[in-house]
Amino acid sequence: MAPPGSDEDLERRLAMASPSDTARGMFLRATLDAVRTLGDEEAVRRCQRLSGEENLMDFFIYPVSVNLRMVFTAARLLEDRYGGFDEALRQLGSRAAESFLASAAGLTLQLLARGDVKRLVGNLPSAYRASVSFGVRSVVWTGPRRGRFTMRHEFMPYPFQEGMLLGVLRKVNARGARVRGFQLSTLESDYDVSWEA
Repeated sequence: MAPPGSDEDLERRLAMASPSDTARGMFLRATLDAVRTLGDEEAVRRCQRLSGEENLMDFFIYPVSVNLRMVFTAARLLEDRYGGFDEALRQLGSRAAESFLASAAGLTLQLLARGDVKRLVGNLPSAYRASVSFGVRSVVWTGPRRGRFTMRHEFMPYPFQEGMLLGVLRKVNARGARVRGFQLSTLESDYDVSWEA
């Protein structure tokens, strides 16, 4: 595997993306919102130029390659501020989770979970399916508040997804929330997810 954050890593992910690999605009907009919160307006403008769109619409579909370029660019712009590329990705993922949970799809997900953290995490694969055209995600529970979340054919690097999962857990006030990701191959990763209560 190419070193995370390298041009080679980005190019490998882009080469694996087909035109049918798409994401809803809410994820691209969430990236811009995260950059706005974590960085500055110049960083937002640079990322927005990569999208080629003046106004991103939540439920429109966009090529995942656009989102990848935006996320990598944002992480590079923010890495000095957050102590490295991986930590910048985690911060972007966490902020993206906040934006997603504030969207219509995210509010529906929370409504279905009815305040139950395990139910919320268990419903995340369905939320991904409704939001992106690619990948397979699943959860295997290893305890009452512990599980393994798997992602196959997932384009975002594992630190971004670590931040996303942790952001979801924090949003629902899961105490002692922990997420530890493992990149298995360029588009495959696993995450140990747990919380105390």
